[in-house]
Amino acid sequence: MPIADKLLVQRQRHLKWRGLDWLELALMILCGVLCFGFSLSVTADIVTRTIGHPWLWLQEVTSTLFIYAIFVGTAAATRRNDHLYLTAISEAMHGTPRVIVEIIIRMVVLGVAFCLIWYGYQNYLRGFGSFRLPSGTPIASLYAIIPLSGVLIGLFTIEQLVNGLRNGFDHPEPPDEDIAPVVTEAQMRAQP
Repeated sequence: MPIADKLLVQRQRHLKWRGLDWLELALMILCGVLCFGFSLSVTADIVTRTIGHPWLWLQEVTSTLFIYAIFVGTAAATRRNDHLYLTAISEAMHGTPRVIVEIIIRMVVLGVAFCLIWYGYQNYLRGFGSFRLPSGTPIASLYAIIPLSGVLIGLFTIEQLVNGLRNGFDHPEPPDEDIAPVVTEAQMRAQP
């Protein structure tokens, strides 16, 4: 099984366009790289401080990787319906009430995406007036991911809205292949 099949979630496939699968895959890989880099930089920071020769720039790298991982992960989780999504409420409903709740939830998420784009971009522009030490890099380098994340969250939410209105939000999910089938006592007794 290729890595792409393992990283792409097939759950709620009816709400996704195949054309955006590459983006989900890229976000998942990027998220993994960012989390690995974050862990590596924290470890290196601890080691260099312990031996008495701290690399001060590692704190900048660590904070950058952490912030980017958060916002890239939020965008990926939105596509996968793992984040910013109130499943307990909507999955308990069927028919018209479910459609209404699903639309309301996604409109709220679109509002959050708009705020990330608007205010994230404003912070990004203001960030050119402040600098990180010791490198002197504009703090805007930290804020650049926020509006980009908002754009991706908005794109994935629109994708789900359009496909949900076309195909319906309520679809039975196929059973997971990784889960072993449940065998009842009657089935155990019937086996030779």
